Amino acid sequence: MRTFDELERLHAEGERDSRGAGLVRLICVRTGGGEHETPSRVSVTVAGGVEGDRWVRDPERDVGRQVTLMSARVAALIASDVAPLHTAGDNFLVDLDLSTEALPVGTRLRLGTAELEISGVPHRGCRKYAARFGHDALKWANHGTTRDRRLRGVNCTVIADGAVAIGDEVTVLGG
Repeated sequence: MRTFDELERLHAEGERDSRGAGLVRLICVRTGGGEHETPSRVSVTVAGGVEGDRWVRDPERDVGRQVTLMSARVAALIASDVAPLHTAGDNFLVDLDLSTEALPVGTRLRLGTAELEISGVPHRGCRKYAARFGHDALKWANHGTTRDRRLRGVNCTVIADGAVAIGDEVTVLGG
Protein backbone atom coordinates (compact mmCIF):
# COMPACT_ATOMS: atom_id res chain seq x y z
CA MET A 1 0.00 0.00 0.00
CA ARG A 2 1.26 3.43 -0.90
CA THR A 3 1.93 6.27 1.50
CA PHE A 4 0.22 9.68 1.37
CA ASP A 5 3.42 11.31 0.08
CA GLU A 6 3.96 8.60 -2.53
CA LEU A 7 0.38 8.93 -3.80
CA GLU A 8 0.73 12.71 -3.97
CA ARG A 9 4.04 12.49 -5.85
CA LEU A 10 2.80 9.88 -8.34
CA HIS A 11 -0.37 11.84 -8.95
CA ALA A 12 1.61 15.03 -9.62
CA GLU A 13 4.02 13.20 -11.98
CA GLY A 14 1.33 11.46 -14.02
CA GLU A 15 -0.71 12.64 -16.95
CA ARG A 16 -3.68 14.79 -16.07
CA ASP A 17 -7.22 13.55 -16.53
CA SER A 18 -8.93 15.27 -19.43
CA ARG A 19 -11.44 18.09 -19.07
CA GLY A 20 -14.61 18.37 -21.09
CA ALA A 21 -14.59 14.79 -22.40
CA GLY A 22 -13.08 11.43 -21.52
CA LEU A 23 -13.80 7.72 -21.71
CA VAL A 24 -15.43 5.06 -19.55
CA ARG A 25 -12.59 2.69 -18.57
CA LEU A 26 -14.35 0.24 -16.22
CA ILE A 27 -17.90 -0.55 -15.09
CA CYS A 28 -18.60 -1.94 -11.63
CA VAL A 29 -21.92 -3.31 -10.40
CA ARG A 30 -21.96 -3.72 -6.62
CA THR A 31 -24.11 -6.81 -6.15
CA GLY A 32 -23.94 -6.76 -2.34
CA GLY A 33 -21.83 -8.26 0.40
CA GLY A 34 -18.70 -6.64 -1.00
CA GLU A 35 -19.07 -8.51 -4.29
CA HIS A 36 -18.61 -6.71 -7.62
CA GLU A 37 -19.28 -7.60 -11.23
CA THR A 38 -17.48 -5.86 -14.08
CA PRO A 39 -19.71 -6.07 -17.16
CA SER A 40 -18.74 -4.46 -20.45
CA ARG A 41 -22.13 -2.71 -20.75
CA VAL A 42 -24.97 -1.68 -18.41
CA SER A 43 -28.29 0.10 -18.52
CA VAL A 44 -28.67 3.16 -16.31
CA THR A 45 -32.14 4.39 -15.32
CA VAL A 46 -33.67 7.23 -13.34
CA ALA A 47 -35.65 4.69 -11.30
CA GLY A 48 -32.91 2.13 -10.62
CA GLY A 49 -29.48 3.65 -11.18
CA VAL A 50 -27.01 1.14 -12.59
CA GLU A 51 -28.80 -2.08 -13.55
CA GLY A 52 -28.15 -4.80 -10.94
CA ASP A 53 -26.41 -2.46 -8.48
CA ARG A 54 -27.20 -2.75 -4.77
CA TRP A 55 -28.26 0.92 -4.66
CA VAL A 56 -31.80 0.05 -5.79
CA ARG A 57 -32.17 -2.49 -2.93
CA ASP A 58 -31.00 -0.07 -0.23
CA PRO A 59 -34.04 0.92 1.88
CA GLU A 60 -32.34 4.22 2.74
CA ARG A 61 -31.18 4.93 -0.80
CA ASP A 62 -30.35 8.53 -1.55
CA VAL A 63 -30.81 9.69 -5.14
CA GLY A 64 -27.77 11.92 -4.58
CA ARG A 65 -25.67 8.74 -4.27
CA GLN A 66 -27.35 6.85 -7.10
CA VAL A 67 -24.24 6.45 -9.27
CA THR A 68 -20.55 6.93 -8.43
CA LEU A 69 -17.68 7.94 -10.69
CA MET A 70 -13.98 7.76 -9.90
CA SER A 71 -10.89 8.68 -11.88
CA ALA A 72 -9.38 5.54 -13.42
CA ARG A 73 -5.93 7.07 -12.89
CA VAL A 74 -6.54 7.57 -9.16
CA ALA A 75 -7.97 4.05 -8.86
CA ALA A 76 -4.80 2.66 -10.45
CA LEU A 77 -2.63 4.65 -8.01
CA ILE A 78 -4.41 3.44 -4.89
CA ALA A 79 -4.97 -0.13 -6.04
CA SER A 80 -1.36 -0.46 -7.27
CA ASP A 81 -0.49 -4.09 -6.55
CA VAL A 82 -2.96 -4.65 -3.70
CA ALA A 83 -6.34 -5.02 -5.43
CA PRO A 84 -8.18 -5.08 -8.77
CA LEU A 85 -9.33 -1.68 -10.05
CA HIS A 86 -13.00 -2.38 -9.30
CA THR A 87 -12.25 -2.82 -5.59
CA ALA A 88 -13.11 0.82 -4.78
CA GLY A 89 -16.68 -0.07 -5.79
CA ASP A 90 -17.42 2.96 -7.94
CA ASN A 91 -19.84 2.30 -10.77
CA PHE A 92 -17.71 3.93 -13.45
CA LEU A 93 -13.97 4.53 -13.66
CA VAL A 94 -13.40 7.38 -16.11
CA ASP A 95 -10.46 9.34 -17.46
CA LEU A 96 -12.03 12.71 -16.67
CA ASP A 97 -11.03 15.48 -14.28
CA LEU A 98 -13.61 15.16 -11.46
CA SER A 99 -12.39 18.15 -9.43
CA THR A 100 -14.84 20.72 -8.09
CA GLU A 101 -13.22 23.27 -10.41
CA ALA A 102 -13.86 21.16 -13.52
CA LEU A 103 -17.26 19.76 -12.46
CA PRO A 104 -19.15 21.90 -9.95
CA VAL A 105 -22.27 20.50 -8.30
CA GLY A 106 -25.09 20.48 -10.85
CA THR A 107 -22.84 19.79 -13.86
CA ARG A 108 -24.42 17.35 -16.28
CA LEU A 109 -22.49 14.57 -17.97
CA ARG A 110 -23.32 12.14 -20.74
CA LEU A 111 -21.88 8.64 -20.38
CA GLY A 112 -22.76 6.63 -23.45
CA THR A 113 -26.44 7.53 -23.93
CA ALA A 114 -27.21 8.09 -20.21
CA GLU A 115 -27.23 11.53 -18.62
CA LEU A 116 -26.02 12.14 -15.05
CA GLU A 117 -25.76 15.18 -12.81
CA ILE A 118 -23.02 15.79 -10.23
CA SER A 119 -24.75 15.74 -6.85
CA GLY A 120 -23.99 17.87 -3.82
CA VAL A 121 -23.51 14.77 -1.67
CA PRO A 122 -19.76 14.41 -1.01
CA HIS A 123 -18.14 11.09 -1.88
CA ARG A 124 -15.71 10.31 0.92
CA GLY A 125 -13.55 7.35 1.76
CA CYS A 126 -14.67 5.18 4.68
CA ARG A 127 -13.52 2.23 6.82
CA LYS A 128 -13.91 -0.17 3.90
CA TYR A 129 -11.78 2.09 1.72
CA ALA A 130 -9.03 2.20 4.38
CA ALA A 131 -9.17 -1.60 4.81
CA ARG A 132 -8.83 -2.13 1.05
CA PHE A 133 -6.19 0.49 0.22
CA GLY A 134 -4.62 1.62 3.52
CA HIS A 135 -5.06 4.54 5.87
CA ASP A 136 -2.78 6.77 3.79
CA ALA A 137 -5.02 6.30 0.74
CA LEU A 138 -8.02 7.25 2.89
CA LYS A 139 -6.20 10.29 4.25
CA TRP A 140 -5.12 11.28 0.72
CA ALA A 141 -8.70 11.09 -0.57
CA ASN A 142 -10.27 12.97 2.36
CA HIS A 143 -7.55 15.44 3.36
CA GLY A 144 -8.42 19.14 3.37
CA THR A 145 -5.62 19.95 0.90
CA THR A 146 -6.77 17.34 -1.62
CA ARG A 147 -10.55 17.26 -1.08
CA ASP A 148 -11.41 19.64 -3.95
CA ARG A 149 -9.65 17.30 -6.38
CA ARG A 150 -12.30 14.67 -5.54
CA LEU A 151 -9.76 11.88 -5.50
CA ARG A 152 -12.38 9.55 -4.02
CA GLY A 153 -14.73 10.42 -6.87
CA VAL A 154 -18.18 11.96 -7.18
CA ASN A 155 -21.76 11.00 -6.50
CA CYS A 156 -24.27 11.50 -9.29
CA THR A 157 -27.99 11.40 -9.94
CA VAL A 158 -29.40 9.85 -13.13
CA ILE A 159 -31.21 12.50 -15.21
CA ALA A 160 -31.95 10.44 -18.34
CA ASP A 161 -31.99 6.68 -18.96
CA GLY A 162 -29.42 5.17 -21.29
CA ALA A 163 -26.76 2.54 -21.86
CA VAL A 164 -23.10 2.81 -20.95
CA ALA A 165 -20.29 0.59 -22.26
CA ILE A 166 -16.56 0.44 -21.66
CA GLY A 167 -14.95 2.80 -24.15
CA ASP A 168 -17.97 5.09 -24.37
CA GLU A 169 -17.31 8.79 -24.35
CA VAL A 170 -17.97 10.85 -21.22
CA THR A 171 -18.99 14.37 -22.23
CA VAL A 172 -19.41 17.36 -19.95
CA LEU A 173 -22.71 18.99 -20.95
CA GLY A 174 -22.60 21.93 -18.53
CA GLY A 175 -24.58 23.02 -15.52
